[in-house]
Amino acid sequence: MNALDPIYLVLAAASSPWWARKTRRGWRHRLAIDVPEDQFQDDRPRVLLHAVSVGEVNALRTLVPMLLEHARVIVATTTDTGLERARALFADRCLVVRYPLDFSTSVGRFLDAIKPDVVGLIELELWPNFLGVCKKREIPVCVINGRLSARSFRGYSRFRPFVSRMFGSLQIAGVQDESYAERFVSLGLPADRCVVTGSMKWDAVAMVDQVPGADELREQMGIDPDRPLIVAGSTGPGEEQLFHDACPPGVQLLCAPRKPERFGEAAQALPGCKRRTQQNVGVQGTDRFLLDTIGELAVAYALADVVIVGRSFNHQFGSDPIEPIALGKPVVVGPAVADFAIIVQALTECGGLIQSTTDNLKATLGKLCTDFEWASDVITKGRACICKHQGASQLHARLLLALAGGNEHEIKKLMHDPADASCSGARFMSQ
Repeated sequence: MNALDPIYLVLAAASSPWWARKTRRGWRHRLAIDVPEDQFQDDRPRVLLHAVSVGEVNALRTLVPMLLEHARVIVATTTDTGLERARALFADRCLVVRYPLDFSTSVGRFLDAIKPDVVGLIELELWPNFLGVCKKREIPVCVINGRLSARSFRGYSRFRPFVSRMFGSLQIAGVQDESYAERFVSLGLPADRCVVTGSMKWDAVAMVDQVPGADELREQMGIDPDRPLIVAGSTGPGEEQLFHDACPPGVQLLCAPRKPERFGEAAQALPGCKRRTQQNVGVQGTDRFLLDTIGELAVAYALADVVIVGRSFNHQFGSDPIEPIALGKPVVVGPAVADFAIIVQALTECGGLIQSTTDNLKATLGKLCTDFEWASDVITKGRACICKHQGASQLHARLLLALAGGNEHEIKKLMHDPADASCSGARFMSQ
C-alpha cells in the first residue's frame, strides 16, 4: 500500500451511495484477482491497449490487426459495455480483460499477469498508481488517439502541480489535433514528446453499403422496407421524445439509446414501439422501434434512409458521426458536439454532415427524406472527407511497436521526420 491507497479508500466510502445505484460486474477482475489467462502467448512483444468504453474500443478496429502482425495484443476496458464490445471484436485474436482499479496492489497484480512491453492509453485516462508502477518497472506508457476536451482541461488544470507529473511521465502522446496538443503540453507533457497524428476514428470504418445481419434485423423487428426509416443512434436523455415529435409523417423511427439503463425510459417516449429484445411480442403496424441491445447499432444504421447521431441535442457532448457516414447515410447532428468538435467541423465544412438545431430538426429530416439529390450529395462528400483524414492508426502502430522493442532510432525517426510518417497529415509539436 502507498500514500494514494488510503485516499482512494476514503473516496470510495464517500461515493458508495452513488456506486450502490449502479450495477457493476466483475469486481474480482477490477481488483486484478484472477486475471484471465492469455491463451495466445508467444515470444513476440506484448502491447497493452486500454480503451475505457465502447467508443474507444471501436476506434481500435484498424489498429489491432496492424499490431497483431508483429505483437501480442491485450485489450483492457473499464465499462461493462466496453468489455462486451471488445470481446465481440477481438476475443478470437486477443486477450480481453478489465482494466484494474488504481489501487497499488491491484495494478501490481494486473501487470504481473499481463507483462506488457508497452502500454497504449486510448484518448487519455491517466491514473497515478498505474503510471507510477509502470515507471518503476520501466514499461513505457503512451497516449494514442489523444483527446483532452476544454472541460476536461479545466478540471485537470485545477490540480496542475499533481497532474503535471502524470503527463510528464508519458513517453509519447499521439493526439488528434493542435488544440489537444497545446493542452497536453500545458499540463506537463514535454513538447518534443507530442505529435499530432489525427484521429483513429476515421480509420475504424469501412466504406460499405451492406452490413451482415441487416435483413434479419429488419425482418425480426417488423420494419417496413417500403417506407423511409430514420435511425437515431447513441441517444441520450430527452432525445427520443424530440426525435419522435420531429419525425415526418409516414416515416419510421428506430432509436438506439447509448446506455442500457435508459432502455425503459426510451420505450416510454416511443409509444407502441417494438423492442428488439421482445421478438416474440407482436406489435402490429407500429412505426416506432427501440434497439435495446448492445453491438447492433451498425446493423441498424445500414437499414436507415437518414441517421441522427444522438447526445448532441441535449446537455451532453455528442457522439461519433463517422460510422453511419461511411455506411453511406446522410447524417444529422445537433449543436452539442464538444467531444467531437474537430470531426464535426471537418465534416460540416466539406458538406458531408448536417448540423441542425432543435427548432429546425423536423424540417431538416423532412427534406432529407424527400430530396434524394441533396441526400446523395451529403453522402458523397462525407465519405470523401473520411478518406482524406485516414491514416492515424498506422502511425500509432509504428510508435507502439518501436516503444515495445526499445527502437530509439525508429522513435526518433517518427518524432522528427514527418515526411516519413505513415500518416501524411501528421504534424509535430517540436517543429
